[in-house]
Amino acid sequence: MAADGRWHPLIDGCPPRWATEWGQDRFGVFVGFSVGDVEQRMRWTPAGTFMMGSPEQEVGPLQNERPQHLVTISQGFWLGDAPVTQALWTAVMGDNPSAAKGDDRPVENVSWDDGQRLCAALEDHVPGLGARLPTEAQWEYACRAGTTQATYAGDLEDDRRAAVLDDIAWYSANAEGTTHPVKHKRPNDWGLYDMLGNVWEWCLDGQRLYASSPQRDPLGPMQTGAYRVRRGGSWNNNAGGVRAAYRNANFPDVRYVSLGLRLVRDQEGPAAGAAGQPAKRRT
Repeated sequence: MAADGRWHPLIDGCPPRWATEWGQDRFGVFVGFSVGDVEQRMRWTPAGTFMMGSPEQEVGPLQNERPQHLVTISQGFWLGDAPVTQALWTAVMGDNPSAAKGDDRPVENVSWDDGQRLCAALEDHVPGLGARLPTEAQWEYACRAGTTQATYAGDLEDDRRAAVLDDIAWYSANAEGTTHPVKHKRPNDWGLYDMLGNVWEWCLDGQRLYASSPQRDPLGPMQTGAYRVRRGGSWNNNAGGVRAAYRNANFPDVRYVSLGLRLVRDQEGPAAGAAGQPAKRRT
């Protein structure tokens, strides 16, 4: 166990069996999996608590972002360090639905249902990966990375254009009407890129109504056909829509040219490296 008593992927065991690389850098622990010559890095996100939603003084909030409330994420998880790229989507699915083509751009024009198909198909390429979409609570927790302001770079000065976003996000004021290659803006403190802007990201669950009482691993509606949450804003959003607390939702079959996804993998115990061999360690 780590010094704080929480399970730690490098202290408590080997990297996951599906990993083809692993290591630790200034952002923390990471692993990676590969499909052909396309590699996706996953960042370790430890369990913890945070305030979910927006405070009264935040610029650009919506009513569905309140009240703020304490949320506990009871288990750590692996989260993609960037949205799923077109290269990874094509390697797994054999097609590319994106409007703005580019291997290192985020895949877009994909529905929540498409995301479920991607996760299922990934199992054929990377057995045991168990990838899925993050819950809305996991997404906001990871986006904030221990910060409490509107973005992980600070609060917005305006809900249309905000200088604080230029360093971390592609949005309407700087994106020139299209997506951009991932990992070209500054990541948050946990090494996660493009959590805000570039493309919206589907979440696993539907929108729940916020309450002021503390929550543990909250989950929104999951019935078949129900709306599913999308988070993070996109290249097509003003500054007010590119905040950690901003929420929106759509039917699971909806596709937009500004809508993509990011993968998560739940915590697991010690396991051998990929195919029974030690994974590559990188620093």
